[in-house]
Amino acid sequence: MLQAYLDWQRATLLHKCAGLTGEELARRPISPSDLSLLGLIRHLTKVERVWFRKRFAGEPVGLPFPPGPEAEFGGTDPARAAADYARLTEEFKLADAAVANASLEDTFTHERSGEVMSLRLIYLHMIEEYARHLGHADLLREQIDGVTGE
Repeated sequence: MLQAYLDWQRATLLHKCAGLTGEELARRPISPSDLSLLGLIRHLTKVERVWFRKRFAGEPVGLPFPPGPEAEFGGTDPARAAADYARLTEEFKLADAAVANASLEDTFTHERSGEVMSLRLIYLHMIEEYARHLGHADLLREQIDGVTGE
């Protein structure tokens, strides 16, 4: 059930970005914020990678973008929008593969806090992360072309 809810959240983000050009995805329509749909795509790519692959599965993966304050939201480039979108959908597959044979009760120790966390907690965190950002995506999309919806 948790996987299904996460998959729905992922699909909803992609739906909210569907049909837009790279320029539209990179647009920051709510001044003075750096928030854009492409920034959300880049941010969630990082979040998927870090939580599922790096923290839980212990894969030796780096960040998908150079570190720094511009990495996700400020580093958007309309010319790279298709590549960033593809990287997110690939990250979905890699994240799912990283936990495919794990139990929801399997744990890892968070590298910063030292807290022991379960895969179940990651799923709940990811569903919350997407839900919060889908609200942002609704506002961004409406400002870009007036489209509203689910």
